[in-house]
Amino acid sequence: MELIHTVAWMKQVASDALRRDLPLGLVPTMGALHAGHLSLVREAQRQCSPVVVSIFVNPKQFLPSEDFQRYPRTLETDRAALEKLGVDYLFAPAAQEIYPPGFRLSVNVEGLSERLDGRSRPGHFRGVATVVLKLFEIVQPRYAFFGRKDAQQARIIRQLTRDLELRTEIAVCPIVREPDGLALSSRNTYLSASERRAATVLYRSLDALRREIAAGERDVVHLAAGVRKMIEAEPGVAIEYAEIVDADTLEPAMALRKTCYLLLAARVGTTRMIDNALIEPAGDSIEVII
Repeated sequence: MELIHTVAWMKQVASDALRRDLPLGLVPTMGALHAGHLSLVREAQRQCSPVVVSIFVNPKQFLPSEDFQRYPRTLETDRAALEKLGVDYLFAPAAQEIYPPGFRLSVNVEGLSERLDGRSRPGHFRGVATVVLKLFEIVQPRYAFFGRKDAQQARIIRQLTRDLELRTEIAVCPIVREPDGLALSSRNTYLSASERRAATVLYRSLDALRREIAAGERDVVHLAAGVRKMIEAEPGVAIEYAEIVDADTLEPAMALRKTCYLLLAARVGTTRMIDNALIEPAGDSIEVII
């Protein structure tokens, strides 16, 4: 595996792949890699060659009060894990490479970035869209791989590529969970033992939603309220939102007639966590994918 630190060298590698018409795949990450990230890498390797994994803790997507300084940075451990998988390139630029002196660009996907996480974290998705567009321009991937746990982010990135007519196709891959259902996240390392146990209420609430829908419940207000009630009852967990939204517009869903998400965010102790369920109507039945 080749470790690349500069934009110039990454562009050279990308240009070579384009010239040879190779299906280059990109897995953008902020490092602190876990099994969820590695599942994206394996899917990229199944569809693409070469594969680039980027590690960049993007300062533009953190609010001033958030955890940019303490966000886990484990480059050597991450590098070893990627080498073991046989990744072709690791792109790990410094902040000055991505945002050189005089950098002024800001990208905002209007209408999708202001709700849900955007309401709780104003400016967050502007930072995400900006760095993703920059990475796409540098790496020129044919495919880019994202996890469904960040469903709103994935929807925004799909809109970005559509509106700018970029060549990159976006692949959204399933959530990877611990045996007790907790969605894998680099921030899970912040949790104490008791917080870690409490955090499973997020999965348990989604599982309860799945069982209610399987039993025939279709009232979206009742279903979302049930998720909120279950989370609110867990000591040490403070819910921010739990909403059933249209998967395309991210606006509140009035009924389960189209593909929807139940999107939720909560704080477990001081750690902010997100999760979701994909709700797929098919005729008279509805599949809930957690």
